[in-house]
Amino acid sequence: MTTPLFSPTAPVGIFDSGVGGLSVLRHIRAQLPHEHLLYFADSGFAPYGGKPESVVAERVLAVGSFLVEQGVKAVVVACNTATVAAIARLRERFPELIIVGVEPGLKPAAAATRSGTVGVIATERTLAGAKFLQLRDQVSAATGARFLLQPCPGLVDQIELGELDSDVTDALLARFVVPLLDAGADTLVLGCTHYPLVQASIEKVIARSTERAVTLVDTGDAVARHLARLLAAAGLANTVAGPARLDGYTSASSTALSAAFASLLGIDPPVHEVAASPSGTMLIGPNN
Repeated sequence: MTTPLFSPTAPVGIFDSGVGGLSVLRHIRAQLPHEHLLYFADSGFAPYGGKPESVVAERVLAVGSFLVEQGVKAVVVACNTATVAAIARLRERFPELIIVGVEPGLKPAAAATRSGTVGVIATERTLAGAKFLQLRDQVSAATGARFLLQPCPGLVDQIELGELDSDVTDALLARFVVPLLDAGADTLVLGCTHYPLVQASIEKVIARSTERAVTLVDTGDAVARHLARLLAAAGLANTVAGPARLDGYTSASSTALSAAFASLLGIDPPVHEVAASPSGTMLIGPNN
């Protein structure tokens, strides 16, 4: 009988270029309440969306290595840009791990649209990725849906700053969303895990711009359900009753990540700062 590589009580690692992955973390915590979780916010290297794919891929492998060193049994790449750029390489590097990525919800959006026109807001890197473009072409061919792609430079930066409903964020959202509505989109894909954090502001822009009902598609719930299925199939679901642990890690300010946990999720887990050595190895910083 083969001995399992991991214990069901080992943690699940979740990471993003910053705080956007908290939109996925909240679904995972709700659906998998017994799982111990590690969340890594790579805010010191954010945003990923404007960086070359090779740079993002190397960073993703470094973060993945750090999470593996912490003993995780699974990794959720809670970042669309990182998924497009590097999930294949991450799976090659760590074939023993359950690895779950995220992708813009084009399939559910195509099923939801009534006009046949779907707007997709995401980072420039996500929208330019071969993996995403292949998905778009496949879904479009299968359903006849027309996808309007809108990169959103600067929006992740605003969210990282905690500017969820400021005038600057509102102006950016209007610039990105209104043209999609004017072009007939009745469904809007939130193609970056940061964007559900400004869903209320997006809804305000939509309400000012059209009387049509517009469906917003956020894939965080689907990611959590997929993770649950994979853990159960591998015999790695944690069924031990008791409070689950959550630890935060960040390559930037622990104070900033703590504030994000408090303001976005209403929780206060321990947060550790992580630095990189000259060789690129992650090290837990001195101020923990």
